[in-house]
Amino acid sequence: MTLTHSYRDGQVVHDNSTQPYSKASDRWTPRYAKRPKRDVIYVGIDKCVPMIESENRQVRINYQTTQINEAIFLDILRKASFVLDRNYTAFNQHNAQGKEFIGVGLEGFQYSALSMSAGEQKVFYVLEKVFKAPNYSLILLDELDLLLHEKSLKRLVNVINERARAKNLQVVFSTHRESLVDFEGEVNIRHLFAGPQKTYCFEQTKPDAIARLTGAQPKPIEIYVEDEMASAIVRVILGKLKANKWVSVGKFGAAINSFTMAGGLLMRGEDCQNVCFVLDGDRYRSEEDIEAQVNRVVTGHGEGVDEIRQAAKALILSFGLPDGQQPERYFHASLCQQPATNNETHNEIVEAAQEVGVVANDHHYLSDILIRLGMDERVGLSRIADIFSNSAEWEGFVQPVMDWLVPRIEILREVEGGA
Repeated sequence: MTLTHSYRDGQVVHDNSTQPYSKASDRWTPRYAKRPKRDVIYVGIDKCVPMIESENRQVRINYQTTQINEAIFLDILRKASFVLDRNYTAFNQHNAQGKEFIGVGLEGFQYSALSMSAGEQKVFYVLEKVFKAPNYSLILLDELDLLLHEKSLKRLVNVINERARAKNLQVVFSTHRESLVDFEGEVNIRHLFAGPQKTYCFEQTKPDAIARLTGAQPKPIEIYVEDEMASAIVRVILGKLKANKWVSVGKFGAAINSFTMAGGLLMRGEDCQNVCFVLDGDRYRSEEDIEAQVNRVVTGHGEGVDEIRQAAKALILSFGLPDGQQPERYFHASLCQQPATNNETHNEIVEAAQEVGVVANDHHYLSDILIRLGMDERVGLSRIADIFSNSAEWEGFVQPVMDWLVPRIEILREVEGGA
């Protein structure tokens, strides 16, 4: 194989240097000793153990204390004061029978690492390694978040990031703390996921990554519909896209309520890029009707108000219901045309639909089916939506929602080594 890389050897910079590697017998060439040198520093979780717990002497420990005033240690002291929100006044070196460890001054007291908390000790140790590292070093920090509360952790990341930029350091740390995704613009974040066959590396923070960290599944897409039947249809759409886990489905009741909710969210300053309100399609179909209802709920004048009106109109979608049709009657007619299958539940619902004759109210076209079969409303409508999804009418009916939903879903999917 051939490796192409760039590196610095003292003052000499080697750009796009090519080095062939081969193994003719039992050893690789070139020899290990001829590799380009780089300072590598590793800080493991063993540095989280309080020093007092690793001290096995059972007698009084006497040590000599020397205050250190070198500029780099004073920098470490100032940064530690910022990270831990404590006003340290001195950085000391202690020597006890040949064993050295640090100490600090705080509020008139002097104490050594033997008296430090584990988190405090860790912060000083990490900062010393980062600040004393030669330019262009690689620093590996295992479980950076251990023993640190949120405020100190975020401040420590800021300090490390600042030093890394100033000294051209490459700092790689592992963490399980989901709050560090807030640094996505400053820190190059990767998510590792151990699957059954291999470990995946994802470049961007998607909802599934947050779910693995927190156990709570984020649902960044919100779809609101009129009733339970519309909800069941949306759930079938999401099932076919394998996207139920990313979408919350709510109901707004009467169609006219959608305009009030859309206007209210926007006027409150909510980000509605991933929010939509889906009408059944029997009312407010034209642009003129939608504009009139938006103007009714978003009143006033000015550039800001006009922008809200335009944004509110964009939040309103409609199912592709044919002109002059009523939703329940339309679903019922589609059910009656379905052929028999090997699924007896499917056949039973279709037969019940065919037995429904004249009804007093169009909503009874579906409710009568559920009453005949003794089905719970949510379960029954879900099964009706499944049957409807196999009809010739399905694609045209759901196309407006699919056009809005699919691009947003694709953005959320994890792709190994990519978006």
